[in-house]
Amino acid sequence: MSALLPNSAHLHVLLNHVPTVGFGMGLSLLLIALLRKKDGLKRTSLAIFLIVATVAIATYVTGNAAESVLRGTDGDPAFPPGVSPDAIRGHEDAALLAFVFMEVTGFFAWLALWQGRRVPRLPGWNVGVVLLLATLTFSLMARAAELGGHIHHQEMSAPATATAAATNAADDGTVRAIGRFVDGSSGQPWVWATCETLHFVGLCMLFSVVIIVNLRMLGMIRNVSFAAVYQLLPIGMLGFGLNLITGMLFFIATPAQYVNNVAFFWKIAFVVLGGLNILYFLLDDEPWRVGPGDDAPVTAKLAAAASILLWGAVLYCGHMLPFIGNSF
Repeated sequence: MSALLPNSAHLHVLLNHVPTVGFGMGLSLLLIALLRKKDGLKRTSLAIFLIVATVAIATYVTGNAAESVLRGTDGDPAFPPGVSPDAIRGHEDAALLAFVFMEVTGFFAWLALWQGRRVPRLPGWNVGVVLLLATLTFSLMARAAELGGHIHHQEMSAPATATAAATNAADDGTVRAIGRFVDGSSGQPWVWATCETLHFVGLCMLFSVVIIVNLRMLGMIRNVSFAAVYQLLPIGMLGFGLNLITGMLFFIATPAQYVNNVAFFWKIAFVVLGGLNILYFLLDDEPWRVGPGDDAPVTAKLAAAASILLWGAVLYCGHMLPFIGNSF
């Protein structure tokens, strides 16, 4: 697994530009669309926000992998010379706040696209909320990127000799405080168990909707239109939201158990691909023409099969975390 960590650091450096640049592009397109009153451009900008919010999951979790590389693989908690732990903690807290706003923006972007399939025009209130959230998120991402620039990216070069001067801030910052609250070390042992329960409930909600909607596209429940079963999607999104929130709480509480586990990185990759797969059903008109008794086109069947396989892979990798990575 140690061979994977440098790649994870490289991946974080590559991905950390996606949220800022992506939201900048989406925000620019949305402003142009509002000025020109172009619904097509609005949908494009909303899709960009949704894509960036999905990719941001990988961006956030690879940040801890980069920090792990900085510390080295020998268990020494010190940082190399020239690396400020205060800058890391500041970047960490700013990144979490930006990540939260980014996911909320992505949710409202999805909601606008989903509602836009049920009404002739995109809901004005929803687009306005996305514009406000995207503006705030872009500012927060710029701030997080600026703080990240104060960190020397020595994880991209040969390991430096560690020093003992950088250990005092190990428990500082909002992120670390949340981690102590979740793992019970600050006196709340019930939090972790509650998160485990909610994570399981969210998984059941998400996977049930994935199975029902995509089996319809594969030929089952043919007496129901695709538009009818797709109305179940908010239940699946609620389940995904529960999984994302509780999963990130687990990650924040015990990041070392995840950044050293190859199954976790595969799980995140499948989550991102599964999230991107949903864009086909939101943006393409083809599946929406499937009425009661109709057979879905080949493209829709392929997308449905891919969705089941991707989310099944997420489920498998999640359950294999204690066995494949041996870090729990």
